[in-house]
Amino acid sequence: MEDGMRVLALVDSPDHVCCRYRIRAFEPALARAGWSLSYEPLQRNPFSRLAQLAGARHHDAVILQRRLLSQWELRILRKYARYLVFDFDDAVLLRDSYDRRGPRSPRREYRFGAVVRIVDSVIAGNDFLADCATRAGAQASRVCTIPTCIEPALYPETSPHRAVGRAASYVDLVWIGSSSTLKGLEREQPLWNRLGREIPGLRLRLICDRFPKFETLPIVPVPWAREWEAHDLAAGQIGISYLPDDLWSRGKCGLKVLQYQAARLPVVANPVGTQAEMIEPGRTGFLPVTSDQWVEAVRALASDPELRQRMGRLARQHVESAFSVEKWSEAFLAAISGTRKLVPVSSSPPRRTESMAVSDPLLLGMKTGQLGSRRAG
Repeated sequence: MEDGMRVLALVDSPDHVCCRYRIRAFEPALARAGWSLSYEPLQRNPFSRLAQLAGARHHDAVILQRRLLSQWELRILRKYARYLVFDFDDAVLLRDSYDRRGPRSPRREYRFGAVVRIVDSVIAGNDFLADCATRAGAQASRVCTIPTCIEPALYPETSPHRAVGRAASYVDLVWIGSSSTLKGLEREQPLWNRLGREIPGLRLRLICDRFPKFETLPIVPVPWAREWEAHDLAAGQIGISYLPDDLWSRGKCGLKVLQYQAARLPVVANPVGTQAEMIEPGRTGFLPVTSDQWVEAVRALASDPELRQRMGRLARQHVESAFSVEKWSEAFLAAISGTRKLVPVSSSPPRRTESMAVSDPLLLGMKTGQLGSRRAG
């Protein structure tokens, strides 16, 4: 790896959550390697974007994050990028869980296949997404799995009041996310209302930009602020996450769960996608399926502060050992430089489970397209 190399990240926004956690998190590692990193939101104007893509020639490596470019845009970027990387942490080849048209989008499938076949390296956020890339025609040797990572130091141990437990008049569930992902939580209102009805003193601490109302579960609205994110999470007692059981959700990379664990919270989540791999039932949290199991899991944690503390400590250790920025920095540098030999053998992604495997006919039949692939010399 050469000193002084320049990396350009083409992103939605430098402050977008995906950029912050999947690229900017590795800035210190890049700096230590003598690399510089710059960010550019993709231009909306076609002529401005053309100039922007051609500007890739001024950099040693270009990371295209999540965006599925048109054929002409992709050809221009490929022409000028010396080393081209595609990073994604969502099933961008599909429509999301809430789209009435259903998950399949031939246009997205085509563009996704074109991108992953023409780049030099594909960085997928989990094994399901890596499978999507290889099934779309990406060379397996150019695809690697690097999970979304957490910097544990940003989540110091705070809020000792949350351990009070039995003496406290309330116990707060915690959920963090955006308005778009809040839809999944709102769809399960009967579950949250049952929890509020059957577990005295239970509240939902909602860290978001929108705040719905539930019938029996009180909402504690906490407007999201980047500088207060870790503190606001640590002020709760139990982290929760609920994903629809569908293909789109299998592409999610579990950032919520990792943030809860970094904040030393036990986590209760349904076993969909990476959530089933990140949580060890009975040790760092619970993976309930039925409504009865949810009530049982939350009641056990709400009534036992020592259990919450013990699970929270183990959850934090899990993040530090398996999902920390430090653990995956070398793998990231190797992926964006092409020096795969730098990836340590121990830095393997979490083991794939059946729920992560790609078996749906929708994905097995993705178009192959016509764009070729070349490696810059």
